[in-house]
Amino acid sequence: KADSMASVVHSDEAVSIEQNTSNVNSGKQSKLPSDSRIELGDITQHNIRQLRIINQVVFPVSYTDKFYDDILENGELGRLAYFNDIVVGAVCCRIQSEAGQRRLYIMTLGCLAPYRELGVGTKLLEYVFEICSRDKNIDNIFLHVQTSNEGALAFYKKFGFEIVDTAYNYYKRIVPPDAYVLQKNLVRS
Repeated sequence: KADSMASVVHSDEAVSIEQNTSNVNSGKQSKLPSDSRIELGDITQHNIRQLRIINQVVFPVSYTDKFYDDILENGELGRLAYFNDIVVGAVCCRIQSEAGQRRLYIMTLGCLAPYRELGVGTKLLEYVFEICSRDKNIDNIFLHVQTSNEGALAFYKKFGFEIVDTAYNYYKRIVPPDAYVLQKNLVRS
């Protein structure tokens, strides 16, 4: 995969990614062509730049070097999404313990716009659920979503997430600055 990803990242990396995605899903079709495939891969020192680029293109906020160092340290809590061997999305999580609960926090889960509604986000979120099914000590999954991001809100609600709080002035340099806190409680038998 590393060799095929190299074609995505060139000197003008963000433009290169957008050029490679410009005609993929312009009609917002929800059906994948029969020869399409979505795969997830580890985030490593060798492909961390691609995660940085995906985050720069998808999210309206910037992430620090520490964020990326933590992702490399946490191994299985982050994945890149490949659509036919091209990096098109990613998920990055961390485990938090607070108030007697062990929680999985989705720091980022995103997909390049032309690849949305093709199942990439679903595949990434299913991976998060898989982490939780292996670690029986996780009580719930939570994340922040900008209050104006109706697409993300609908996506997470489809998977049983509920708005449990509003974090006012959560974002520093974007409008609106407020975020909903979404949560999905895990039912353990």
